[in-house]
Amino acid sequence: DQPDAGIWELRTRARVHTSSSLMCWAARDRLAKVANSLGLSPKHWRARANEVHARICEEAWNPKVGAFVESFGGEDMDASLLLMAEVGFLEPLDPRFVATVDKIGDSLRRGNHLYRYDAADDFGRPEVAFNVCTFWYLDALARMERREEAREIYETMLGCRNHLGLLSEDVDPKTNQLWGNFPQTYSMVGIINGAVRLSRRWDKVI
Repeated sequence: DQPDAGIWELRTRARVHTSSSLMCWAARDRLAKVANSLGLSPKHWRARANEVHARICEEAWNPKVGAFVESFGGEDMDASLLLMAEVGFLEPLDPRFVATVDKIGDSLRRGNHLYRYDAADDFGRPEVAFNVCTFWYLDALARMERREEAREIYETMLGCRNHLGLLSEDVDPKTNQLWGNFPQTYSMVGIINGAVRLSRRWDKVI
């Protein structure tokens, strides 16, 4: 019962996308936890979660690329793979996640901005970076204890805001000019999450 639609809704192809499979795993994982907290048996949902987890690890990992890729049996990189640590699919320092983050940086990073993907879609090859992906990237770096690198990217994103502190959906990585929907809620959420992720812990301050 794996999906064939991806997070970016490309209409020209049908694949089993890693991002949607990842969210199927997350749903089953949380249902197992909910059942357990309610005093019910989590056995069914845990088994289904483990099944999806194993399939992603087997079919979305490309040994030739040395990273997880955007679809089962594919070769392209996709920024949504950065969410693997956030949803708890892998630990941040798992070598497979670290390798995937590094490969995403190599292929999708332009300066301190990140593209969703690099493959041509319905409109051709992407020309602007997707801000929420940049925030996912710096979050992954921070989780991997590369906080200074993450902070530099975060400062760049803060510098892209307009005079009211608002941020758009996309940014031209060459000029830092705002593109796309404006203001964009998930870009603003990225600013908040980034601030939380990069702030010192309370027990380190008090």
